[in-house]
Amino acid sequence: MKSKGLLSILTFSEKRKDILFLLEEKSCTLSDIKDYFNVSSPEISPRIKEMLENNLIEKTDKNYQITPVGRAIIHHFRPFLDIIETIENNETFWKEHYLCDIPQDLLNDLISLKECNVVSDSIENIYESHKVFVENILKSSVIKGVSSIFIPTYPDFVVNLAKREVPTSLILTEKVFEKVRDEHHEKLEIYLNAPHTELYVIDDVKLAFVVTDIFFSMSLFFNPDTYDPRDDLVGYDEAALKWGSDLFDHYVQKSRKVTSI
Repeated sequence: MKSKGLLSILTFSEKRKDILFLLEEKSCTLSDIKDYFNVSSPEISPRIKEMLENNLIEKTDKNYQITPVGRAIIHHFRPFLDIIETIENNETFWKEHYLCDIPQDLLNDLISLKECNVVSDSIENIYESHKVFVENILKSSVIKGVSSIFIPTYPDFVVNLAKREVPTSLILTEKVFEKVRDEHHEKLEIYLNAPHTELYVIDDVKLAFVVTDIFFSMSLFFNPDTYDPRDDLVGYDEAALKWGSDLFDHYVQKSRKVTSI
């Protein structure tokens, strides 16, 4: 489809888009608009004329204001810009990783991760990010997580959470669960017998994440066979925490609960 008309007016000019957002908030004179963008009349007037001709804005006396059609377009256009910005903020992360195990409805709501950032370390400093991860966990009062990888220090760490009676819910892949059961049987029993713990097992999933009451951290695979140990997407805002919690709930529905071994 060729871009033309309203689509080209808003997508091919950053200034026209910004003018529409400005007039969404309040009506302005030409002087107001020029001062806001710090531009001259020859720079801004052609753009205003195009927007007038396409019924995005209108002029009453000396004031320009957004039209009802302009408001309707902004209502749908802003989420589009937000999702583009969300992806571009961490473009390499989304481009290089395997996303097929994130349900489509949550990918559709990727805007919720707009404030997240990628924490990436060189292989020599990989445990620095792990240190930050542990510090955040220790400050959390509720913990939920999915693990498709086994990290040797985690059984002791999780047992410590259980002994401290921190509400903890974990989903392990079948292979990770079998390794923990076979090599850390006693620790697994301590965890299962603690008063505020839950354990679920899922056949397989190609991601790992934790969501608590204070942060969300997710790591992904480059492809179904190769895990990325260096890059974590981390967020602390309410939208990211809800997104992570919804992802956890999605996998609980696909898992079986383990109460004893």
